[in-house]
Amino acid sequence: MNHRTNRSNDQRPATRFGRPLSPEERAGKKGGGQRRGGPSAGSSYGAPKRRPAKRQVLAPQGEFEVPTPETPGLPPVASFEDMELPRALKATLVREGVTEPFPIQAATLPNALVGRDVLGRGRTGSGKTLAFGLALLARTAGRRADTKAPLAMVLVPTRELAQQVHAALAPYATAVNLRVATVVGGLSIGRQAGEMKRGVDVLIATPGRLRDLLDRGDVRLDRVEITVLDEADQMADMGFLPQVTALLEQVRPDGQRLLFSATLDQNVDRLVRRFLSDPVTHSVDPSAGAVTSMEHHVLYVNDGDKRDVTLEIASRDGRVIMFVDTKRATDRLAKDLLANGVLAAALHGGKSQPQRNRVLEQFKQGQVTALIATNVAARGIHVDDLDLVVNVDPPTDPKDYLHRGGRTARAGASGTVVTLVLSHQRREMTQLLRDAGVRPNDDRVRPGDPELVRITGARRPSGVPVTIPVPVQTAAAPAPRAERSQRPRRAEGSGRPQRSGRSGQGEQSPRAGQSGPRAASNNRPRRQPRPDGRGRGQSQA
Repeated sequence: MNHRTNRSNDQRPATRFGRPLSPEERAGKKGGGQRRGGPSAGSSYGAPKRRPAKRQVLAPQGEFEVPTPETPGLPPVASFEDMELPRALKATLVREGVTEPFPIQAATLPNALVGRDVLGRGRTGSGKTLAFGLALLARTAGRRADTKAPLAMVLVPTRELAQQVHAALAPYATAVNLRVATVVGGLSIGRQAGEMKRGVDVLIATPGRLRDLLDRGDVRLDRVEITVLDEADQMADMGFLPQVTALLEQVRPDGQRLLFSATLDQNVDRLVRRFLSDPVTHSVDPSAGAVTSMEHHVLYVNDGDKRDVTLEIASRDGRVIMFVDTKRATDRLAKDLLANGVLAAALHGGKSQPQRNRVLEQFKQGQVTALIATNVAARGIHVDDLDLVVNVDPPTDPKDYLHRGGRTARAGASGTVVTLVLSHQRREMTQLLRDAGVRPNDDRVRPGDPELVRITGARRPSGVPVTIPVPVQTAAAPAPRAERSQRPRRAEGSGRPQRSGRSGQGEQSPRAGQSGPRAASNNRPRRQPRPDGRGRGQSQA
């Protein structure tokens, strides 16, 4: 039988064992092919390595055509002094050291302050929080919300971003006497419901938890006049679009909407066309502009070298965020780094909110130098002076790449984004970077290479295991118990309990301030001992 070996001309039917291998395929298989292994030899600290499926690139869908406003918007303003802001907010800006507005603030604030709907696009770290926050607080100042009925609302996709927005707006809200609350998952819903009952002027929330509170009747949105959608594109990517739509349908239809996003894709277009009325559009950065202040490096590594390269980068003198694909991979890499002398901690969605807050605080304070994270940290986390982000596992979407890198080079600073790429990932990564509008520098490195040291500051780890101490909560001193709650004491040599304060001789005096039958009962004489000398608790021999 003439067996054909050319794969393209192979007409043989496949059996239940698959199509017979050609000699070339058999030779390739005998050669070993792609190795499999754990962290010491594999491409990821997670599941065993396998060739990824071909990614469906959604980029050709492109950004939607931004609607042209019927009423022209106001021009940008170069100074906060020239804006219609309350005096208390201007004084707080000076106190916080914010002297000049960022471009997105200068462009959007004049229109937002007069009540126009605004569609703003700006990269992460461009100052979007104050761009919508100052307008929201200025237009809400002087008013007071009823119980369970906030006046303004900020919707964000993640808990970390909600807390960051709250921290950024807190001093300004205090200056104009507005009550701000954060409603997110992972924390006590009963406590959040109680806060809403006491009254909240500005509500910062994630869609899921806000939906829960609405279903319980703990909040209503019919008095919300100003609604902000921050990172709207990520909310759409995370599947929150139906929830966001349902929430926006409950706010006042004649209210103001401010939508801010790093990208304006087709999902955001649905929200814009349905809920924004004649919006003024400001785009201070093009889509690829999110990466113009960064250096981008693709470092090609061999399977066997990837772990050592990762260890050396994490051992640098300075902080670094390292992104991996899965929660299990995050924990595994953090444990590996700690065992080799690197102060590392994991951050992912499987941790409780207090744990995530503690890890972030330790990273900001320098107690943790290597933060190992999944995409939960790709948005909404601001760390000052962070100059390096490493994609240990390359992202699979251009927007994920941009927002991972957006943790560095914030607020006009510069930074470096490094992606470790294996040989079988090269084609996928090249296409992804092209979609993201990034032209990286390519290098092939091994552990200890001078180029690796120059780009990342890598150095050999100490190899001495380290631990990160968990903060000890100082327990408050217990309050003294009331006299009536004290358990009776047993008198020495007697089986009968004796109440505290009873002297053992004479009569029990009535309690101070006590009257009525109970006081009368306390004045009764003590039971006299039995003639045979036995007490109630004594048995007859």
